[in-house]
Amino acid sequence: MKFLSIFLLITSLFVSFTTVADESATEQLTQALAKSMPGVKPNKISATPIEGLYEVIVGTQVVYMSVDARYMIEGDLFDLVTKQNISEDSKSVIRLAAINELGDKNMLIYRPKKVKNIITVVTDIDCPYCRRLHSEIPDYLKNDVEVRYVFMPLKGASDMKKTISVWCSDDQQLALDIAKSGGDIEEKTCKNPIKDHLKLARELGVRGTPAIIMEDGQMLPGYVPVDKLIAELRK
Repeated sequence: MKFLSIFLLITSLFVSFTTVADESATEQLTQALAKSMPGVKPNKISATPIEGLYEVIVGTQVVYMSVDARYMIEGDLFDLVTKQNISEDSKSVIRLAAINELGDKNMLIYRPKKVKNIITVVTDIDCPYCRRLHSEIPDYLKNDVEVRYVFMPLKGASDMKKTISVWCSDDQQLALDIAKSGGDIEEKTCKNPIKDHLKLARELGVRGTPAIIMEDGQMLPGYVPVDKLIAELRK
């Protein structure tokens, strides 16, 4: 029913709205948004393959709106002929920009001597599939894949405390290896970016761990075996 409703709304937009030049239409939509939603400042407005429907990027959110800002669709836009998720291109760019803003220095990184590929993994220390992925770190390194960790402690204060202790350890990788295997590590505190990690995870739309962000910005929710992931990276 949800898909049908979206389809009917898109169809009505296609029929109802007058064709205008892209530049003037985006300006019209910008002005309409300023009146109807003055607190919303779009980063980018683009035409879509559907006449009268425009992609609007606000922060890390991608929505679709009519040129008069009356109708809005939240969700992915698919081309059923090409089987393409049209929304994914914009979302991938947003994800990569958000990750780059956090920066390497604020991630825990396992880096091989020669880097062919990079993945960014949103992880929780105690989640079973996160631990399974972590057990394959040697395989990633052997195949020249850099693994960058962003932490998303999901189990309250104790999980947060353990995550901060890993970050503040003299040897972060050793501490994480021990913690991921269920061992105890020394409790430590220091200036850390874990709250920034949580903010980033929310911006990326992560709802569970692990979540894997590929080099092109595609996000894979859940665990993927190392051999399959490397094959995907090197298509």
